Amino acid sequence: MSILEYELRVKTSPEWVDVAKADFDAFLKDHAACERKAAALAMSMVQHYPDKPDLIRGMIDLAMEEMAHFREVIKIMLERGLQQDNDEKDPYINQLLKCIRKNGRTYLLDRLLIFSIVEKRGHERFMMMGLALKDEKMKDFYVRLAKAEYRHYTLFVKLAHQYYEAEEVQQRLDELLDAEAEIVRHLPFRAAVH
Repeated sequence: MSILEYELRVKTSPEWVDVAKADFDAFLKDHAACERKAAALAMSMVQHYPDKPDLIRGMIDLAMEEMAHFREVIKIMLERGLQQDNDEKDPYINQLLKCIRKNGRTYLLDRLLIFSIVEKRGHERFMMMGLALKDEKMKDFYVRLAKAEYRHYTLFVKLAHQYYEAEEVQQRLDELLDAEAEIVRHLPFRAAVH
């Protein structure tokens, strides 16, 4: 395993797939919102860090891919007669964001690592969903998206290593992985990505 890869501290229970599949329309709506918000987040990083060309390039590519995924999910929703809902606060994301230290030097590190963890969790859950679906087209869609989430999570770790010392990255990643595990253990399952 390279320095760009790591394991989550707690695996998602198979029960999550059952809950998400039981209200798949709600899951799709949440999925679309996640893709749109991920694209917006990537573009906000471009705006906030004009002095970091590698980050800018990576975040623009990420935003473009997330918007392409958003478009694909919206097409599926429209075929099913679904509309987007108003945005709701995601309890998983909100609890993770509380872990970000606000001081200038570590703020970027925490953001990169938290977004990496979110993408890693997305990788795990999209793969679980893909393997659980019977419809071959939907199965392929979610397995393909899981592979994209894998690339995204390693991109954030790579950028963290580019701007911070390896020891600091690993120490903070360990802390955040522990925090994320606690969040996952205590949140009820929803028909949502997180």
